[in-house]
This record gives sequence, C-alpha cells and structure tokens, in this order.
Amino acid sequence: MIRHALLSFFLSGGLLFAADEAVQSTPIGVKVPNSNSLRDLRGGKRSLHGFTEKKAIVLMFLGAECPVSNLYVPTLIELEKTYRDKKVQFLAVYPNDPEDFDQVAAHARDRDLPCLVLKDFGQKLATSVGVTRVPSVVVLDGEFNLKYRGRIDDRYGAAARKPKATRDDLKEAIEEVLAEKKVTVAETEADGCLLAKAAKSPIKTEVTFTKHVASILQKRCQTCHRPEQSAPFSLVTYEDAVKHASMVREVTSQRRMPPWQADPRFGHFSNDRRLTRDELDLIAAWVDQGMPKGDTKDMPKPVEWAKGWLHGKPDLVLTMPEEYEVPADGVLPYKNWIIDPGFKEDKWVRISEALPSNPAVVHHIVVYLQDGNSNNPIRPDGSIGILVGWAPGDLGLVAPKDTAMRIPKGTKLRLEMHYTPNGMKVKDRSSVGLTFAEKPPKYELFMSEFANMTFDIAPNHPHYKAEATFRFRADARIISFAPHMHWRGKDYSYELIKPDGKKETLLSVPRWDFNWQNVYRFNEPLKVTKGTRIHSVAHWDNSKNNPYNPDPTKSVKFGLQTWEEMMVGFVAYVYENPDTAAQLAKNPPTMAEQLFDRFDLNGDGFISQDEIPAQMKPFLAGTGVALPEKIDREEFVKLVEGMMKKFQPKKNPEPKKEEK
Repeated sequence: MIRHALLSFFLSGGLLFAADEAVQSTPIGVKVPNSNSLRDLRGGKRSLHGFTEKKAIVLMFLGAECPVSNLYVPTLIELEKTYRDKKVQFLAVYPNDPEDFDQVAAHARDRDLPCLVLKDFGQKLATSVGVTRVPSVVVLDGEFNLKYRGRIDDRYGAAARKPKATRDDLKEAIEEVLAEKKVTVAETEADGCLLAKAAKSPIKTEVTFTKHVASILQKRCQTCHRPEQSAPFSLVTYEDAVKHASMVREVTSQRRMPPWQADPRFGHFSNDRRLTRDELDLIAAWVDQGMPKGDTKDMPKPVEWAKGWLHGKPDLVLTMPEEYEVPADGVLPYKNWIIDPGFKEDKWVRISEALPSNPAVVHHIVVYLQDGNSNNPIRPDGSIGILVGWAPGDLGLVAPKDTAMRIPKGTKLRLEMHYTPNGMKVKDRSSVGLTFAEKPPKYELFMSEFANMTFDIAPNHPHYKAEATFRFRADARIISFAPHMHWRGKDYSYELIKPDGKKETLLSVPRWDFNWQNVYRFNEPLKVTKGTRIHSVAHWDNSKNNPYNPDPTKSVKFGLQTWEEMMVGFVAYVYENPDTAAQLAKNPPTMAEQLFDRFDLNGDGFISQDEIPAQMKPFLAGTGVALPEKIDREEFVKLVEGMMKKFQPKKNPEPKKEEK
C-alpha cells in the first residue's frame, strides 16, 4: 500500500515533477507548425516537417523514468512494426528537460526501440501539440494536421493496470487516418507522469574563466580544440572561449560534447571525457554571468601539447616511404606501405599513434606487425598482429602500467591506408609514432578481433540486429575494447559471459557515431578465466531516417568500403601467465573449434539453426549432414571433424611393381 501511494504521488505531480501548466497548443484538425527543437542521438537537428511522404506520423512522448511510460513501450514497439510498411512514421520523442542524451540513448537501447529517437529540447514540440504528460501520443496526417492527441489505450495509468484494454485509442486513430476518415475519438486524457522541467543552476557565487573554466577546457576540450588539431576552433585562450561560449554551453549541457558515446552505467574507463555535473554547472553559470575573465593570478599553467599528437611526442616517428596522390574522385582499393624500422632486438611499445598528414581524405589507418612477407595478421596463438589504428576519434594504443606491446626484432610495419577522395587531388604521407617502455614489462599486450561477416541488412530496415562472440582460451585480463561499424551503425555492446553462465555488461555504446570512434580503456584491467566469452550485439539503421545512410533502398552486407557495413569488436588483453601465448601457439584451435566460436553468435555455448550462416546451409544440405536444432561444442566438433574426414580426397594407391 505504501509503495502504491508513493507511486501515485510521483505520477500525479509530486516532488519529482512540475505541476500541469496551461499551454497554447494546436487544436485538433489544425496543421502543427514546424518544430526545430528536435535532435537525434548523434546531435543532428531534425525538423518535424522533414518527415514527408508518409500517410501518418505518430509522435510517442516518452519518459525514461516514468513507470507508466515504460509499461507502454512494448505495445508501441509492436504497433511500429505493424504499421512500418504502411507509410506510418513512428518517432520516439523524449521531452523531459533533465534527461540528457546519455539517459535517452541508454533508455532507448535498453528498451530496444526500433524507431528514430529524438530529444525535444525546451519541450517546444510537446508544448506545440499540447502534451503535458508522458506517455502521450499524437497522430498527424501526411500534411501534419493534428488528428489525435492523448493516451495509447486505457490499460495503464497512475493507479490502473488492466489485463486488457477496453479501447485501443492509438490504433483506432491510425486506422482512421489511413482510411482518410474522421477520427472518432480525437482526444483523450493521458494518465502518466508530468513533464519535468529544467532545474535552475545551483551556483550563486561568481564564476570566472581564470579560476573555474580554463582548467575544465584544458582537461576536457583542448586535446582537440587547439591549433592544428581536428576540432573546428580553438579553446586555448579566454578570447577563444568567449567567442564560442554560447555554443560551448549548448553542446556540453546536451552532452553532445566532449564526444563520448559510452553508457555511464557500465564500466569505468581511464579516457572517459564526460563532464561532471559540477563542471557542467560551472560552464553554464559562467555564460549566464556574462563570461567574466577573473584575476590572471588564478589562471592555470598552459598545457604543453605535443604538436600534432594526441598522446604526447613519440620517441620514434616512422613515415610512409613516399607521398601518395589521392585522386579527386573514384573508389580506391586499400593501399599498403611497408616500413622497415630496422629493429635488431625486441622493442616494447607502451604508446603508439597513427597520424595522417591529410585527414580530409584518410578514412582509416591500420598498422600491422608483419613477420616476413606474409600479409596474414593472425598469429599462431590466435591473436592479431595490429599495433595501432587511426580513424576520427581516439584509437591510439595507450598501455596501462607494467604493460606494453612487443615488436619482435626484424618485424616490419605495414600501413594499410583507406583513402576516400573528397573532390580535390591531394597528397598524403602518413606516419606512426612509437613511445617505448623503459624496460621489458610484466605483461605483454595482445589484440584480437571478433566479427560477424554473415549479416544481410534488408532495404529500409530501421533496426537490424547482429551478434558475435569471442572466447578466451586462457586466464587473462581485459585492457580495452574498440567497436567498429560504418555509417548505418546505431549501437554496439560488449557483454561478459562467465563459464558458469553469469552475465555482465561491460560496455554499451547506445549512440554509435562513425565520425568519432573510441578505444574504451578500463581504469583497471578486468580479470577473466579460461572459457569466458565476450558477447557483442549491434544494430543498424538502414532506413531513410538515417541521414548518413548511403542508400536505404539497397541491402547491405559485410564489406570494406563505407557504403558497406562492418561489425568488428576489438579486444586488447594480457595473459596471467607470460608463457600462455607460446603454449597456445603450439596447440592452435582446430578448424571445427574455430567454426563453432564463429557460429555461436549469442555466446550461449550452443549453435542453433538460425545461427548457421545462410551461405553454409546449401553446403551442409549437399553433404547430407543434418544438424539438430541445437548442438553444443563437443558434439559440433565431433560432427564437423567426422564430416571433414569423410569428404577428404582419398590418396591414390601406389602402382604395384611389375615382377621380373
């Protein structure tokens, strides 16, 4: 009873929510004015009237912390799936002021929302359509005329839960709009949580640039916002900060900057760039107070940044042997350059960074460790010989204490370059910087990747899902993760599955951004035992609503070019036992074991029929081998090895010698 009373109190406008307010909203039947208050989870501005060529638009106003809103999410998801192919556009709109991008993205990812997710800053759209509570729904016709406003149905409310609704108000309204009929019940009362308003800044004392703001910019912003770096403007001086103050306040308060896509609920990372609540409040208060400079004595000492390098000046810089001229247009295959550093002894690298000389045309750089003339990066122990990569963002190698990556003597570096012409003929000569450990470390750093290469994303699919799994063959410690997708990517997560079956989310990236890619470095290496698996789940948006989508009318498979897609999870780790890598190299996994790890997409220790790649099924059918609905590792390995033995070509018997 106490719990029910508290819930009713909060939902009806208690301490957590503001009171109902009179709003000037669009009347039923009238065209809703355009709204420019909406931003998608990447920070892109979205215009309400930009959603054209639809017969109906459903605005679902949701709240991440509203229990009634959460109860209705499954119903709304099913309705979206039902009407997706009937020219009905569903939009998930979050209007509560205190809910920032991180919270909205995490909520949408947790609830597996398949439609476009938008943040209504300042509650301008909610006010325009007369919404004061969540959940509420609004139905517009193709001309943006308001046809229905109110509840989804009468099943749930502040003090009501029915096993079944007596009237499906939203569904009825959609059907009538599609049939071009008058909506029978055009307005109902939503019974949920009142919209939450923005709280006033708690800072009342004077905030100055020299005493408060400059140190925040140094710590959080100047890595990129300084001369000759990737950011579009500098934030090194007071004059720089004043010039861009309004923009800085907007993008920080909305958590669009600094760029950091990880859900703060999972994992603790040494390179986390998120501003604290105090830092956000100080920036906002400084702008509100007129951006005072303050006493120069309070100014922190300027940071001595290494020119061009994110992680400090390297001990050794190796550069491509020659310039490469990138044509003005066209599709270029990957280019490779070999650099021989001439190492006569093993080298231990604790920091490495790839640096393009012309980032405008460099899509990515991968620096491979090449032993001999083979381009195969897979090592005998199963790890992959990658030193470092570069893409827009933070992908440098930064090893933790007592850890470094070994470059064996005689190893050459292979720079794999992916160029994307930008309309001008330009030249590039990229480099890689190395900072060495003072002595051989306690732990050797290894890198592996696990990918799903069998997905096939249907045209116009807004929420395609794929999975992949990696299995540790020995006790280890995880150092970092680095997910990789292309333009259609929506989200990516890493889940730990222990040998006893217990699960734990280690990293969730609910708002993937191809323009800024990260290595997520754990504060402390994470211990895992032999047999532990990492299970990843990714989603893509191949619909027209994704502004980065190269072509929503085409199906998409795994591929190297940006108009294709990838699902690659990188993991950096060390072994507890320094001899493990050598032992694993002597006992590599069989082909059958590798296939099992590749096919067990969800990491449950079994392969089911829906996990077998489509291209493999005709081959299995041709062999006459019928896999059961579910098969474990031991049974699968036995079956595949028996099949391989059965279909191995027989050796021709040696001809008999003629008797003399």
